[in-house]
Amino acid sequence: MFLTCEGTFGIVPATMDYSGEAGPGEFHAGYQEIEGINLGYLQINGTQMFALAQVLSDLFKDIPRTTISKKMETLKIKSRRCDLQELRTLKAIHSVPTRAVKCSLISKADLEALCTSCKSLSPRR
Repeated sequence: MFLTCEGTFGIVPATMDYSGEAGPGEFHAGYQEIEGINLGYLQINGTQMFALAQVLSDLFKDIPRTTISKKMETLKIKSRRCDLQELRTLKAIHSVPTRAVKCSLISKADLEALCTSCKSLSPRR
């Protein structure tokens, strides 16, 4: 199985628009800068989905996971488990560790709501 990305692997522009029509079970991968951090994403059915593991480790590294979990519950943010092909792609773009056996995804809209909600929790940079 190979990574199917538009553009050159590893050099996908942060604001690249993936407008190609994907069929069922197909998706595109890329990178987007959020809050100054470059996060990998999968474009699935027109929605950007981010690996929750990378969001927690890179974006919210200074906030306890239980706090993030409570915020997600309060905001009614649901994550979805990625399938094997999606997991392999996330590993290939270094969004999850290569040893990962499962991964959850959250949408960009949910991620933005979570970032807004957690702004007061993270230490000033």
